[in-house]
Amino acid sequence: MFRFATLCLALAGALIGGANAQSPLLQRGDYLVNTILACGNCHSPKGPPAAIAGKEFSGGLEFDEPPFKVTASNITMDKDTGLGGWTDAQIKTLMRTGVRPNGVRIAGIMPTAFYGILTERDMDAVVAYLRTLKPVRNQVPDPVYKIALPHESFPGGEKPYTEAMLADKVKKGFYLATIGHCMECHTPMGPRGRDFVGTLGAGGFEFKGPWGVSVARNITQSRTKGLGDWTDAEIKRAIVEGKRKDGSPLKPPMAYPLYAKMTADDLDAVVAYLRTVPAKD
Repeated sequence: MFRFATLCLALAGALIGGANAQSPLLQRGDYLVNTILACGNCHSPKGPPAAIAGKEFSGGLEFDEPPFKVTASNITMDKDTGLGGWTDAQIKTLMRTGVRPNGVRIAGIMPTAFYGILTERDMDAVVAYLRTLKPVRNQVPDPVYKIALPHESFPGGEKPYTEAMLADKVKKGFYLATIGHCMECHTPMGPRGRDFVGTLGAGGFEFKGPWGVSVARNITQSRTKGLGDWTDAEIKRAIVEGKRKDGSPLKPPMAYPLYAKMTADDLDAVVAYLRTVPAKD
């Protein structure tokens, strides 16, 4: 009798563990969304210092800029105010093209220009993870678009990477930095938008928020203005701890706590790519 009861308990435990375990695809989606993609950094309502408990991914930061005034949307599975009524294909189309199911193009503050590079597996993984987000009813304000919003692709990130391409360390770093849309923040605006060709990574863009005003720093290999004289360890510390070379704190909105959960290999790859960014003073 004791052996039978023990067997039943073991079987029950195995079934419960199996039900709670994530598949490899879902694990990958969880990792991407909650580290390098940093989706919650914009899409979760903030109540300092972090997202409001129970409201994660239900809509977040407001961006009031000359071309538009938008609020990061609800990406939970709520059918009325989130993505619960969207198909997988519609979510993928938005991420790759910036176009909603109703045909309306969204503001470029959602970095769809950088998501064309996502491998097919990673895109599937992200959607699979989003499907697990509990529905939270939260209607964000409708966007206000003041000009026509073009969709641009980040140079080199126009087409999906293959899994084989990620075997190269620098290419992997470029891939991660692209889906992490690093250069969206760290490249200054020009008269036609961000000048990815002429001033890639040169910094200078201002971000206003609860933290005051922060300015994206130069992440090129300039030895006087950028990261050229930083060690790999110092660059990694800036990414995961939000500390400058001298140890003083950096400001948000860079998602330091999320980047801190990246694997050592991924951080190494990002630094390897940053070492290739031409110096701009």
